[in-house]
Amino acid sequence: MASPPDPQNGKPPARPLDRGILPQLLGYGLRRAQSAVFADFAATFAKAGEALTPGEFGLLVLVERNAGLSQMALARALSIDRSTLVPILNRLQARGLLLRHASPTDGRTHALALTPAGERALAKFARLVKAHEKRIGSNLSATEMRMLIELLEKVHAAAGSL
Repeated sequence: MASPPDPQNGKPPARPLDRGILPQLLGYGLRRAQSAVFADFAATFAKAGEALTPGEFGLLVLVERNAGLSQMALARALSIDRSTLVPILNRLQARGLLLRHASPTDGRTHALALTPAGERALAKFARLVKAHEKRIGSNLSATEMRMLIELLEKVHAAAGSL
């Protein structure tokens, strides 16, 4: 016999979803966590009137911290191919955050740098990311946070060595 409809919405009550083996899988847990983290990241930036993805933030940090970084080195560091990287660089350059210039050591490559506006924007973005990180890690102690990051590095190393 069917359950009576919910008086609030007139629909039958939702039955708990049987996730089977999924909750025991590392990849499933990582993906669920990533989805929640990325959603909070997007909400944090939207609330501040900014549009930036976690990948774009990481890219800007790498360019800022590694003067003259080439597009090829950046693509390797981000584990993406150049055809994926170029449209991202184009977007960030169009926003006035990034510039590409001929490498002083290899005329065939582009060296990347933040513009002054990009440096100011990155400082603001870093403050937003720190607030986001504090929120998503609020159920973890400092020790647990360090341990989680170390464990994730081990997972990355194991998966990357396959």
